[in-house]
Amino acid sequence: MNIGPVVTIAFRDLLKFIRDPVRIASTLIFPLIFVAVLGGSLERNLGSDAGYNFLAFTFTGVFAQTLFQSAALGVVSLIEDRENDFSQEIFVAPISRYAIVFGKILGETSVALCQGVALILMGFVLAVPMGVSQALALIPVALICCLFGGAFGILLLSNISSQRSAQQLFPFIFLPQFFLAGVFSPIKELPWYLEILSRISPLRYAVDLVRSVFYIDSPDKEKVVLTGFASNMLIISIAFTVAMIAGTWLFVRAERNR
Repeated sequence: MNIGPVVTIAFRDLLKFIRDPVRIASTLIFPLIFVAVLGGSLERNLGSDAGYNFLAFTFTGVFAQTLFQSAALGVVSLIEDRENDFSQEIFVAPISRYAIVFGKILGETSVALCQGVALILMGFVLAVPMGVSQALALIPVALICCLFGGAFGILLLSNISSQRSAQQLFPFIFLPQFFLAGVFSPIKELPWYLEILSRISPLRYAVDLVRSVFYIDSPDKEKVVLTGFASNMLIISIAFTVAMIAGTWLFVRAERNR
């Protein structure tokens, strides 16, 4: 596969993001609201009872959720690209469909990483208890979350035929994961039926991976981390591989049959 089209598609997505101030603002405003308002409120009202800082807890959850969801939704935007007059040129160009997939994932991963760096800086502004070493350790973990989200997006993309279907499906896929993955609230103890749903939620492992790194030397680690770094990486690696292989194959087959 020629690497040129992959880089071109990736650069196009990054350029679109940089030139879209509304999108840039929205990707920062919503995490800011969640961390500052929700995290600050929970810390003030429940922090002493929980025994750990809820602002840091919410920050790490929102950090993973934002990167995972941004990459996933960015990849799924290929549906819009397919229907857009300019972007139709990509699909009729003599390039591999695999190049389109990998280029899209690379591009949306770059976009999400930019958001991740901004969120880390925002964390310092909001006085999240975070050292420089913790902030630097979050960057490679952010890359993993972005790639995992991109693979999940490809799997979704392969089963969605139109923007209308995507808009109807997204709330049922992403919104429940906010709670099942423990983005805002602890999920150490859940009813058995929610525990099952939580364990099949991809976002759970991205959130827990971020927290396993953020709290690695913290006495609060046992209170907030569910399974640890190695277990999360193993699950994410398997899920990423399955999603990439199955999603890419289904997407390429669907495009060939169009």
